[in-house]
Amino acid sequence: MNMIVGKKQIVLASLVVALGVAVYLNYQFAGEDLDLVTANTTAEEISVEDEKQENYGDAQFVDSKDVEEQSGEDSVSTSAEVGDSEYFSQARLTRTKTRDEAAETLQVMLSDVNLAQEQKDELTAQANALAQSIETEGKIENLIKAKGFEECMVYCSSDKVDVIVKSPELQ
Repeated sequence: MNMIVGKKQIVLASLVVALGVAVYLNYQFAGEDLDLVTANTTAEEISVEDEKQENYGDAQFVDSKDVEEQSGEDSVSTSAEVGDSEYFSQARLTRTKTRDEAAETLQVMLSDVNLAQEQKDELTAQANALAQSIETEGKIENLIKAKGFEECMVYCSSDKVDVIVKSPELQ
């Protein structure tokens, strides 16, 4: 057995030692402030602890009514604008859910072994049409937003296109 220590073994050993030192220092500087909830802790104590610990960047759930009350006079948005933004976000969510369900249904149908080739071709054509309409809607929405409109929704079908635009007035 040849026991020659080469450059690679020295580099590997030094990296392992550096990793160990980094883990040790992290453990030492992190401390043991883990805030574990014990069985004897009451709900009031938990809520008080949660209120004290607030980190920048944490997600917060906000109700639109609370936001309007907190902003007071600084807010320039009206309730109609809040309703519009809610409409567009809800419409996008609904459209995405509907598309996902349709794509999943097509995928399940295509995975069926007992389908004839004509049926598979028809389902593949429907899947391609769905993908094409999604792409077309995205392009049209980007073009409309590039023209200066704040929000818009586009629905494409085989024979028509519906466009909804957020605007105080159209010219």
